[in-house]
This record gives sequence, structure tokens and C-alpha cells, in this order.
Amino acid sequence: MTNKISVRQICFILLAYTAVSKFILYPTVLSFQSGRDLLFSALIDFLVQGVIIWAVSYLCSRTEKTLFELIEDTLGNITARIIYGLFALFFIVCTIVPLFEQKVYVHAIFYDTIPSLGAFVPFFFFAVYAASKGFQNIGRSADICLPIFLLSMLFILGMSVLEVKWDNFLPILKTPLKDVAGASLGTMFRFFEPCWLLMFMGHFKYKKGDAAKITLSYVGGALFVILILAVFYGVYGDISASRQFAISKISLFFPAIETVGRIDLIALYALEIVMLFALVLNLQLAVHCISKCTGYDNSPLYSLIINAGLLLMLIFLDNKFNDIHTFWSSWMWIVFLIFANIIPLLSWALRRRRARD
Repeated sequence: MTNKISVRQICFILLAYTAVSKFILYPTVLSFQSGRDLLFSALIDFLVQGVIIWAVSYLCSRTEKTLFELIEDTLGNITARIIYGLFALFFIVCTIVPLFEQKVYVHAIFYDTIPSLGAFVPFFFFAVYAASKGFQNIGRSADICLPIFLLSMLFILGMSVLEVKWDNFLPILKTPLKDVAGASLGTMFRFFEPCWLLMFMGHFKYKKGDAAKITLSYVGGALFVILILAVFYGVYGDISASRQFAISKISLFFPAIETVGRIDLIALYALEIVMLFALVLNLQLAVHCISKCTGYDNSPLYSLIINAGLLLMLIFLDNKFNDIHTFWSSWMWIVFLIFANIIPLLSWALRRRRARD
């Protein structure tokens, strides 16, 4: 039962975790690269990923196998183990930039009087524990996170939307196409949701219509991101590219803040819970992949090793985040194109029926 998850929980994950994983620096980067047409850059990536999410979710209606079983029955056990080992590395790679973002964000917004590394180290105690848990725990966490996410977003957007100046987006589509498309390509490393669904394949009971539910849940997460992007640029306009941590900046001009202080911090604290669970999900899936790759189920050990490695990386590369982000933007789109786009589509070529069928 530790490796079972429900369609409802998968929908919650694709709605809430998709959104919060793009709330910190993603809007600032898009503002810098594609200016007032940042919404179109985001739409390109979301459209591509939405199609792949649908393709994978529809594949789940055609087989009860897990991805590991699909690969094993088609290409053999050794190949399946190798591919899962590569997926483990991929999920760790997916964690690196968000991890550095979270460290900077938590320090700047919540603990600016404490050294940044010291403020974030406690995260790893949570991560070691959470990453050792199976799919059932992932699903229960999603059940908890969705209402927190929805209430936090309602609070933050309610304080922000009236401050938007929609003429900041005019004139529309005057940014060169190469800049709009380049921004989509340079931020592709932030889009890996189809790989979540690949890992969940075969671990939930598919019912008629679930592909539509899963896809629409992803669309819902995308709409939240688009809304935050619109509000962020609508509030700050041309200076958006110089404003980091968009989710914490859009409500600053709410009139009541001048009287009662930063009441938006209540929602930001709550939203941080969802952000941390979204971050840990990649580590949970990395541990799952290592267990399948090695054939030896020792999740606590794998979780400890992975998190120790990430902590050491955080310590030794503490001042190198800009270099890491530049490298990810320039070159890692190739890796994400393969794992989050090509492999999910190629999964349709695997043998979906069992031998006895």
C-alpha cells in the first residue's frame, strides 16, 4: 500500500505543485527575457507540457503496468534498471535550482537576520524524513496541501489584483519572436511534470475520464502561474525584471499593509509549506527510482545519501547560484527535452499488454 496513490491526489499534485514550483524567480526571469510578452513564453511551455501530460495520462488507460514493467517487458530488466537510475539522477537535477531558490527566498522573506545557510539547513531534516516515504505519503501530503494552496492564493491575489495596470502589457506581441521563444527554451528546465505522472503510472486505479481530469488539473496549475505572471507584470511593468521573489512582491501595494503591516506574510508562510512539499516530491521520486534500479528497498538510506549530497552542494556552491542558473538556462534544456518530453511520448512504443494477454 505504500506505493499506491489515487487519481484525486495526482490531480491535486498537478494543480498545486505545478503552480508553486514556478512562483519564486520564474516570473522575474521571463520579465527579463521576453518583457511584456512573458505570458506567451509561459504559454508555449505549458501548452507543450499539457499535451504530454494528456498523452501519458491516456497511456495509463491502456495499461495497468508501471513504467518499470513497461520497460522491463519490452527491453529487459537490465535496461529498466538503467533507465530508472537515470531518472533518479534526473529528479535530483530537477531539485538543484529550486533548492537554491528556496534558500535565497526563505532567507530574504522570513529570516533576513539569520545567516542564509543557517536559516535553511533545518529543511534537510524534513527532507530526509519525507523523501524516505512512499507514494501513499505523497498522496496524503497532496490532500493537505491543496486547501492550503487555494486559501493562500485567494488571500494573495485578493490583495493584489486591484493594483494591476493592464496597460503595462501594451503593445502586445511587439517583443521579437526569438526572445519570446528563447525565454520558453531557457526556462524549460522548470517543466518536468510529465515525469511525475510517469512514475505514478500503474500505481493508481484508472477509471474512465481520468485522463481528462488529470490534464485539466495541470491546466488549472498553469492558469494559476499565468495569473501570477499577469499580476506581477501588471503591478511592476518594465521594472519587473529587477524584482525578485514575485509571489512575495505582488501584494505590497495593498492599502491595508500601510496600516496593519505585512499581513500577506501569513499567506506566504502557509504557501511555503506547499512549496517545500513540491520540492521534496522530486527527492521522493529519486529515492523510488534508486530502489527500483538497485532492487534493494532501503529508502531511509537513499534519502539520507541524496540529502547529504545536496547539503554539501549547497554549502560549497553557496555563492554560485547565478552561475548554476545560467548553466541550467543555457544547456539543461537538452536534458529536460529528453526526459520530460521525448521519453514520455516514447513510452507509447513500449509493450502495454502482459504476456498472458
